[in-house]
Amino acid sequence: MTTIQFQNTLTGLENKMFYFALSLTSNSENAHDLVQETYLRALTYQSKFSADTNLIAWVFTIMKNTFINEYRRNVKAKTTLESQSNRLRISFSKDDFYPSVDSIHAEKEIHKEIDKLDEEFRVPFQLFLNGYKYKEISERLELPLGTVKSRIFFTRKKLSRCLCEYVN
Repeated sequence: MTTIQFQNTLTGLENKMFYFALSLTSNSENAHDLVQETYLRALTYQSKFSADTNLIAWVFTIMKNTFINEYRRNVKAKTTLESQSNRLRISFSKDDFYPSVDSIHAEKEIHKEIDKLDEEFRVPFQLFLNGYKYKEISERLELPLGTVKSRIFFTRKKLSRCLCEYVN
């Protein structure tokens, strides 16, 4: 299949692609965006398409995978934002410039609990809170990546049990 034939066939699928995108997104604006993203990826990876396969199935697979990846990215972003806002809610009042007495007390308690941790858990967790990525912490502390991840995970669990009264 030549490039022109590929592009003409791809353009001819626009209505089918839109309806499939609409079934995935349930929103016409998002469906149009998904179709455009699918066009871009199909044209970018045209060399990967095998002429003896079904173009419609190939394009729909690209669209489905694009939708799934975007959905996962959005869920992760929302989770990150929610967890960040929870942390800010614990530490500060609604007015960020003038924290309430309760939030100052809660923040001190959080830091006390972190300071009580064993060094093997405290150090990776503090590095993580300071913005270091897991891999950077692993390299800096000369620990396996899995060890760093598990220590941070267990530290979170322990702190959430110790500090449950300050969450609400």
